[in-house]
Amino acid sequence: MGINRRIINYKTMKKITLLSVSIALLGIVSCKNTTSKEAKTEHQPMEMSEEVHKITFDMESKSGSEVKGTVEFSQMGEEVMMMAYLSGLTPGEHAIHLHEKADCSSEDGKSTGGHWNPTHEQHGAWGSAEGYHKGDIGNFTVGADGKATVHFMTDEWCMDCEDETKNIIGKAVIVHQGTDDLVSQPSGAAGARVSCTGIIQ
Repeated sequence: MGINRRIINYKTMKKITLLSVSIALLGIVSCKNTTSKEAKTEHQPMEMSEEVHKITFDMESKSGSEVKGTVEFSQMGEEVMMMAYLSGLTPGEHAIHLHEKADCSSEDGKSTGGHWNPTHEQHGAWGSAEGYHKGDIGNFTVGADGKATVHFMTDEWCMDCEDETKNIIGKAVIVHQGTDDLVSQPSGAAGARVSCTGIIQ
């Protein structure tokens, strides 16, 4: 009886051990399958982002100034972003606008015409309920080193689209010597035009 009990116990233990090993192996295989699925999910090809349309121009000094820089326009979807990097300005507030003609041929920059105003509104702060030009970007601050970065973004502009009330191609960027008071008509009394670039496709 003692021998049979030991044999039975031994067989039972053997079955338990084999069962435990099987469960453990099943768990390992299951983990590997899960990891494999996760890896495939992580490495699935991502959707392509919207195409970015970008153009960059150099600014020309005007009115005897030494104001220079670059202006970059980029469009993604319905938004157009303007980034202007300027130097040679006097510290303080200066105005920047879009003007109606991409013509910087005159020394005083007046060959660009007036503010770009395709919707025939009065001059004012951008977004004003009383009206504003599509070229009324506004004022920016110049540091003691004479440098400034201007960032502006809107869905009221487009680059080479068919809507002439939004299309900025063929217009000009003008930096002024003074500050736009956002009230005086038709241009905000911002002073001389000290830098210019035409936006040409």
